[in-house]
Amino acid sequence: MSLQFEFPTTLTAEKFIEQLNDSARAQLVSRQYSLKTYYDTFDWRLYTGGMTCEFNRSKTASALLLRNLKSDLVIAGTEIKEVPAFAQQFKDGEIRVILEPLLEMRALLPVCNLDYEIHHLNIINSDEKTLLRLVIEEHELFNNRVTLHPIKGYGKAAEHIIEILTADLGLTPTHDSLLLDALKLQGRKPNDYSSKLTIKLDPGMRADIAAKYIHGHLLKAIKANEQGTIADTDSEFLHDFRVAVRRTRSGLSQFKGVLPDNISAHYAGFFSWLGQNTGPTRDLDVYLLNFENYKSSLPSSIRDDLDPLYAFLLDKQQKAQKELAKQLRSSKYLATLAEWEQYLKEQAPLEPAEPHAKLTIKQLADQRLWKSYKRVLREGNAINEHSHSEALHALRKSCKKLRYLMEFFQSLYPDEQIKHFIENLKGLQQVLGDFQDYSVQENTLKQLGEEMLNNNIHANTLLAMGVLIQSLDTLRGDAREDFSSKFAIFKHEESQSAFKSLLAAKD
Repeated sequence: MSLQFEFPTTLTAEKFIEQLNDSARAQLVSRQYSLKTYYDTFDWRLYTGGMTCEFNRSKTASALLLRNLKSDLVIAGTEIKEVPAFAQQFKDGEIRVILEPLLEMRALLPVCNLDYEIHHLNIINSDEKTLLRLVIEEHELFNNRVTLHPIKGYGKAAEHIIEILTADLGLTPTHDSLLLDALKLQGRKPNDYSSKLTIKLDPGMRADIAAKYIHGHLLKAIKANEQGTIADTDSEFLHDFRVAVRRTRSGLSQFKGVLPDNISAHYAGFFSWLGQNTGPTRDLDVYLLNFENYKSSLPSSIRDDLDPLYAFLLDKQQKAQKELAKQLRSSKYLATLAEWEQYLKEQAPLEPAEPHAKLTIKQLADQRLWKSYKRVLREGNAINEHSHSEALHALRKSCKKLRYLMEFFQSLYPDEQIKHFIENLKGLQQVLGDFQDYSVQENTLKQLGEEMLNNNIHANTLLAMGVLIQSLDTLRGDAREDFSSKFAIFKHEESQSAFKSLLAAKD
């Protein structure tokens, strides 16, 4: 049974109440101006998770509601004066339980606003008892709506009113969220940003044209995350910004002989500078995000001793963030990025001088993927129990380059097959990434310990950090042991044969 109904286009709230009173006793309880603000993360995690988040404010009350995207029914709600930026900032309760695993480290941001008049009605009987509550939303830009709130024990009253609404007054049941209509007015649509790289390439596209097209997509990701990175809205803006920068650097190195050498060299230097300037802030973000995991890895008796480390890290992060924001507002950054954008928009020459520019993008993809794949196999096969850590680090970088190529060229190959190889590569990357991260974190904590020692930090904190370093060293050893099994899956003979066949396949 639907409990939400949409008015005919010409029916006002006042006329509706008048007509409803012809068949039932409707008592107007209140009427007031309200503002509805829809919230989601920058990458639409709630919408993707099948829900909407709305914050309704009037003069007398304000409440946050989570609704099912398909049915528009309320999943959970709470009275609240302001919407916290992060799920962890909500009070313990159903809202927080729902939001924390969905949002993770992402901030809730306002998506759009709707202002409307809200009318609260009660349907009463001859004894003045309330049988049913109605809430009318009167909009200027959309058809008005009414939502029924049945009262236990008076189900027949609700059924009777529904019959009046549909048969007599011409209302229609609706389950559609107003979010989609509100976004249309702004020229937007849900999922207009995703960190996933989706590039549709024509296999016959000339390689130099395709290379500029790929870099154009990456530039959009950089610019989309620029202001959130400067404002430090949440840590994922900088993460996605850096990923787009790394992908751009990888593309410039992989498209040698396709784009002019002077262009590749100039912008490779710029994006390397950008990577270096964003690194310190991101590293500190990661430590802060992992802090609770650090604490939980320690014996309970010394966990609180680690708290001064958090304050120390936060102070360093804020200073690094301030410097990063300065760099992203600098003339060097703004001018060079604008020049890069202009270059990508320029029409490719009819007769390019670069040796591989006239290849089709499919030909180039086959060549570069196979070369990168063989390099990963060669470096991985050379690693044994006596290999230095640097060998695993080098393999990690080679895997990352291969992964970026697969993502650039994914649309050129059968979807399920290329996804299978990407998943296998992800498994290998995960263990290599863990090994590298634990190594870096160990070294960084040792350096931080020396800094904190000079700041008269309590000895208990330094001892807790020592225990944490030992824990990280154990995890690093575990990751090293896991490498062999992950690489064995990746290099399996059948997998190699299938990858070679994938590249040799004709369209």
